[in-house]
Amino acid sequence: MRFARAAVALFGFALLLAAGPAFAQQATTVVPKRVIYPGEVIDGSLIDEVAFTPRPLNITIAMVPEDVQGKVARRTLLPGRLIPLNFLRDAYAVEPGNPVSVVFVSGSLTISITGVPLQSGSAGDLIRVRNVDSGAILTGTVMPDGTVRVGSS
Repeated sequence: MRFARAAVALFGFALLLAAGPAFAQQATTVVPKRVIYPGEVIDGSLIDEVAFTPRPLNITIAMVPEDVQGKVARRTLLPGRLIPLNFLRDAYAVEPGNPVSVVFVSGSLTISITGVPLQSGSAGDLIRVRNVDSGAILTGTVMPDGTVRVGSS
């Protein structure tokens, strides 16, 4: 009798293990279709949506195409692998050597000059810019439209 109970319990446990994955929730995520190299801008043609079974991870991964489209790879992304969000960065709005408009706004006073960024920056980044007329170096915040705002806002 004891053997029969153990056999039934073992059979039930085996059945539960076999059926477990069928009851697990499926989710979708995005993976690269091909190798994406650092510095490459990611668009819809480079990624594929696939189904996977979520499990606890120590990283945050890209789940929908909007998480990766328009971003730039910081590291090499391999085809079919999950894309950790810390492997991506926003595209730079300003790059060194490309002239930008530097704007100072205080109340109704607006002063605009042309400057050259000394470093790359995305929207919201604090960067240094050289005034092309005087050579003075200013520090400002990159705006989403590609201008750099200095001083009070």
